[in-house]
Amino acid sequence: MKKTLGSLFAVLAILLVLTSCSNNTADEKTTTTETTVAAIAATPATTTVTPESTKKSMLQTVRDRGYIVVGVNASNPGFSFLQEDGTYKGFEVDLAKAISVAVFGTPDKLEFRPLTSKERFVALQSGEIDLLIRTATINFTRDNELGLDFTTPYFYDGQTFIVRGDLGIETMNDLEGASIAVLTGSTTETNLASIMASKQINYKPLTFENLDEMKSAFINGRVDALSVDKSSAVVFLSQFGDSGNFKGLEETISKEPLGIAVRGGDSNWADICQWTLNALWFGDEHNITSANIDQVKATTTDPETKSFLGTGKDLGPMMGLATDWSYQIIKQCGNYGEIFDRELGIPMHVTRGYNKPWNQGGLFYACPFN
Repeated sequence: MKKTLGSLFAVLAILLVLTSCSNNTADEKTTTTETTVAAIAATPATTTVTPESTKKSMLQTVRDRGYIVVGVNASNPGFSFLQEDGTYKGFEVDLAKAISVAVFGTPDKLEFRPLTSKERFVALQSGEIDLLIRTATINFTRDNELGLDFTTPYFYDGQTFIVRGDLGIETMNDLEGASIAVLTGSTTETNLASIMASKQINYKPLTFENLDEMKSAFINGRVDALSVDKSSAVVFLSQFGDSGNFKGLEETISKEPLGIAVRGGDSNWADICQWTLNALWFGDEHNITSANIDQVKATTTDPETKSFLGTGKDLGPMMGLATDWSYQIIKQCGNYGEIFDRELGIPMHVTRGYNKPWNQGGLFYACPFN
């Protein structure tokens, strides 16, 4: 009985196939074509994916182009701002110049792209820029969700408040009911909301796209306070504090470690940015400056210093750079302390605080050059 049923099913299957094949209507041809296309589309395109080994590196990309595209701020004096002559100036601008020296041997192979806080990470993710140096705080979400890699911090900061002097505000507890301006898309915005909620302080947040608009609103009396990084507060007060109308509060309500960001997936490009910072810190630690570096190079017997200056172990080619890349950074840009004093310390009255080498009581620690 089982054999009979099996034979019957086999005959029925053959009849169904023959019927299907002989029924060549236009609708069925279309269905067959669509099914085939769908099947192809659903098949992983493994044969068309460019192997990782054949992709052009970021270092090769910028060298072929002839310059590095850097995302920066256009309105943050001391850190990065656009001058009247169309050039950019500031601490972060000088860090970009140091990376240009590492890659090209000269500090001027740069194109600066002004970005708001809201735009900056999208611009990096999309490939509009090659690296981001724009007071970007390193936090877990940005480091793990956005597909980016950060260097270790190049500046340690914290968030505070600037208030109108005629309002009698002495501490953040006095900000009950105040209107407070922040930059949209920044950690400042989220930090402010979090701490005010935890302290049950009611306030009116006003968000702005850039610093110029925010400062203008504050100066013109549209808001009672600004919430900004402490370094920005010092710069603001150095520019406008003499009038007595504004003052900074003592509270620091967050940690703001600022890092250089690059797209993930190219460890060599991330290493170049990181070791440029290490070079600036090494010079600062060992008091190797743009003024005395040639003398140090001619007289040092320390193996690590010799490697740093390009006369010892050949380190640069390991990253695709010249043998004397770190020597050139200090020679042409100065060490970290020189850059800090030039852009933030002397003109803006920003004190170094944590932003000193470990052997001077700060947090910076250059990894060994050996």
